[in-house]
Amino acid sequence: MQRALLLARRGLGRVEPNPMVGCVLVKSGRVVGEGWHRRFGGPHAEPNALAAAGPRARGATAYVTLEPCCHHGKTPPCTDALIAAGVARVVVAVRDPNPLVAGKGLRQLRRAGIAVEVGLLGDEAAALLAPFITFQKHHRPYVILKWAQSIDGRIATRSGDSKWITSADSRRAAHALRARVDAILVGVDTIRADDPALTARGVPVRRTALRVVMDSCLRTPPSAKIVRTAGTTPTLICTTEAGWARRSNRLQLERAGCEVICLRSTSGDRTQPMLVSPAAILRELHRRQMTNVLVEGGGRVLGSFLDAGLADEACIFVAPQLIGGEQAPGPLRGRGPRNMRELPALAAVKVRRLGDDLCYNVVFRRASL
Repeated sequence: MQRALLLARRGLGRVEPNPMVGCVLVKSGRVVGEGWHRRFGGPHAEPNALAAAGPRARGATAYVTLEPCCHHGKTPPCTDALIAAGVARVVVAVRDPNPLVAGKGLRQLRRAGIAVEVGLLGDEAAALLAPFITFQKHHRPYVILKWAQSIDGRIATRSGDSKWITSADSRRAAHALRARVDAILVGVDTIRADDPALTARGVPVRRTALRVVMDSCLRTPPSAKIVRTAGTTPTLICTTEAGWARRSNRLQLERAGCEVICLRSTSGDRTQPMLVSPAAILRELHRRQMTNVLVEGGGRVLGSFLDAGLADEACIFVAPQLIGGEQAPGPLRGRGPRNMRELPALAAVKVRRLGDDLCYNVVFRRASL
């Protein structure tokens, strides 16, 4: 099963909105075939492993990271393939939360006389499949917050200068993250201050992410890079009724190739101005079959997802720099917790070194995936 999980990871950024799945066939203590889901629309892990095994699959045990599908989609049911190949036993890490499967695949295998076991390395498989499980169970994409900061927790100087806090190694890792997600989201203040391209550069690109801007009053300048390149890289600007009413701004952006949509807003006040609702944006991205979204900032946008309980993971690049200053912004604005008991619960924290920087990967605890 560990080998099957390693194989499944090879589909990262290539199979979404399908899940990453790996399969290993073992007979008489030896691996006779293995495979993984390589690309969306292509054969699933089980048929790939069965093809590699050929006739040796008869009587073998299949180790699969996710319950085999039992319905016709872009490919035939994997359960039918396992039964036809004469597999004797199937060991599954986790059940499929997709209502089209959800235990039906396991029942079909058992009815065919195949021994079925569930739960081996289930926690590891659930962590790998968290975006797919979130998409299926909570009807929204998996949300990754990302920012770069100094060691004293600042994301820019008091003048707004942030190039570059972190090292080239960290920036390359951030581009690799961009290269495998479905959407990259920022607020309009980031567009106006930094004019980012929001594309993956200098790394192999597994998918072209939709660029999403939270812009409640439709202040995205027509001269921004994301607008000027909207004809070649998809760009979605999410506004509210206040922004939608600015017809000339909207038409300028649409003529340049941007898609502009009107969504509901959060309730603003003097301390926390109105924003496009994070939940409304995630519902829209789910409707578009997007499995994961990278939220890059700024601080109000990052804080709004955390305040709403809609952050699943955070990727934090920390540079050995000291910025200081009362006016230098931090990465998380918004309401924040009232006391320590309200801090978001963390399920896992991993740290790795990138040159002189540290990268913290934080997974938030959820009551149930």
